[in-house]
Amino acid sequence: MAISEQLKSEMVKALSDEKTRLEDDLSKFATKTDIPGDYKTRFEELGSDEDENSTEVEMYVDTLGVENSLEKELAGVTAALARMEDGAYGICSVCGVDIEEGRLRAYPAADTCMKCAK
Repeated sequence: MAISEQLKSEMVKALSDEKTRLEDDLSKFATKTDIPGDYKTRFEELGSDEDENSTEVEMYVDTLGVENSLEKELAGVTAALARMEDGAYGICSVCGVDIEEGRLRAYPAADTCMKCAK
């Protein structure tokens, strides 16, 4: 059973909104690279003093973790939108059964059913 057109429309909107939010969040502290979905963390140069350099490195390391997390989320959303285009959205990538509607509503980028997610 394929997902309904209404659910598909709702999920396209939810995924598109989430993609925009993730890209906006990333743009606050990172710059897009030439690779789709990849960003490079920027950091403020505080000065050349040893303490200032330590602070810069600490800020960079903290921000890098956030960047990686947001990039991973963005990749999942982008992949879900691609599955939507090729007709594979809503089908478990592991076992091939339909993904539960409740799971898709809770996590629109889901690519596995609840059984396979466990």
